Amino acid sequence: QVQLVESGGGLVQPGGSLRLTCEASGFTFSSAIMSWYRQIPGKERELVAVIGRAGISSEDSVKGRFTISRDNARNTVYLQMNSLKPEDAAVYYCKALITSGGRANYWGQGTQVTVSS
Repeated sequence: QVQLVESGGGLVQPGGSLRLTCEASGFTFSSAIMSWYRQIPGKERELVAVIGRAGISSEDSVKGRFTISRDNARNTVYLQMNSLKPEDAAVYYCKALITSGGRANYWGQGTQVTVSS
């Protein structure tokens, strides 16, 4: 059973930092493409950053501020968020794209990030 559990969200002042963590289980983590998405009410979920064997990619508005990384030994993917802005406030979701034996996406439950003074 695939499980993705996010943590690390919370309230932070503009300019502050947070590190989101997504702990994965139930699949071969090292071969999965892992991503972070975010969503605000009334808008579509948007890709923030992705990490896989092909490398790392991130959305333009977070380049230089957010860093995605993974620890395959711990089955964990991280999103380090620095210099946070009010417009970064959203629910952040972890996603696993598993390609072994087919192709399927799995999502975590999300973690809320609030950026406010």
